[in-house]
Amino acid sequence: MNLLLAILLAVLAAVGVAGWMILAPYGPVSEAIVDVAPGSPATLIGRQLEEAGVIRSRYGFDLMRMIERGTLRAGEYRFTEPLPLIEVYERIARGDVFTVALTVPEGANSFEIAVRVQAAGLGSSQAFLEAVVSQAGLVADLDPGAKSLEGYLFPDTYRFSPKASPDEMVTAMVRRFRLVAAQLGLRENVHDVVTLASLVERETAVAGERPLVASVYVNRLNKKMPLMADPTVIYGLELEGLWRGSLYQSDLDRDTAYNTYLHPGLPPGPIDNPGAPSLRAAMHPADTDYLYFVAASDNPQGRSLFSNTLDQHVRNVDGYRRALKRGGGR
Repeated sequence: MNLLLAILLAVLAAVGVAGWMILAPYGPVSEAIVDVAPGSPATLIGRQLEEAGVIRSRYGFDLMRMIERGTLRAGEYRFTEPLPLIEVYERIARGDVFTVALTVPEGANSFEIAVRVQAAGLGSSQAFLEAVVSQAGLVADLDPGAKSLEGYLFPDTYRFSPKASPDEMVTAMVRRFRLVAAQLGLRENVHDVVTLASLVERETAVAGERPLVASVYVNRLNKKMPLMADPTVIYGLELEGLWRGSLYQSDLDRDTAYNTYLHPGLPPGPIDNPGAPSLRAAMHPADTDYLYFVAASDNPQGRSLFSNTLDQHVRNVDGYRRALKRGGGR
């Protein structure tokens, strides 16, 4: 009888210890990162967690593995507070890996995205820009002449592993572009549509104006008039490392391939990465006879001013300048 009681007490004690190990919170009070390599056995993962101070004992983790018998997923895991061992185990079982958010705004170009990549701690801006060029083949079927992925790095918020390579990041952005393009029905003339959409994106943030802005460019193209778009000039300067933060007359006179004051037609390629509304506007421009506009970004009233004659355009520009002076500008 005494022996049975001793065994019972021992079992209860063991259950109590096991329950305490599994359910009682333990872990770091600051950040601990554990990198689980593909194919790691549970015993190795338990040892990593114990050495990082995330769990009390690797043996408790082994016990959880025996109980759950689930699949443990590779990746980088971030722990910032004490947790029950069971929650630590479940996070690894469901692959709740640590990721870094990277937001690509509509109309951001590759230079601007590269700055965000570096600021997020996802690698150097230069490495990202190199991938934008070296991985141009990702869109070879859509844009056979593409020299880079500019235009195809779709605006969105992405979550990447801190160890994600630049190639992996641009691949994810292009994959997202393909999905949206398919939803929009964009299958033909992709190069020209994306290039036009990139101009529309830079010229107005007002959703209802995008088809109107697209119509201005289409009408000018049809009449073989130069587009005279400042954003294309700026992009050409950025490519050559000559952008000074403001546009000067000497910049408008500089002969780059993207200077649409000097070269008729669309620029050689996209100048930023447009979102779905601008892509839609480029695919379906408004039916107008407009040839000129003062961009919303330049107008203190926050809206674009459209006209079909140069005289009206000049009056619109004068009105914009007067409004700017009233607002305290120059």
